[in-house]
Amino acid sequence: MLRDDGLSRPLTNRLRPNHPQRDEILRRHDDSVAAGLPTYRDPTSGFAVFTAAFLAARGTCCGSGCRHCPYLDPVPGS
Repeated sequence: MLRDDGLSRPLTNRLRPNHPQRDEILRRHDDSVAAGLPTYRDPTSGFAVFTAAFLAARGTCCGSGCRHCPYLDPVPGS
């Protein structure tokens, strides 16, 4: 089941509110979702990060600890 804010905001234990790149990360995420892209580039690491929309379309939590996991009850330990 998806969280009410699961498509727009990551869980705080996956992206801290005080993360120095938080605003840029959320901007990149939102821009990618608006463009229909499955990923965006993390501004710090350069890694590709899945968007919440892409993860929601998968249908279940994969348990990998994704930053933008949109599920109400992510797999424990993820």
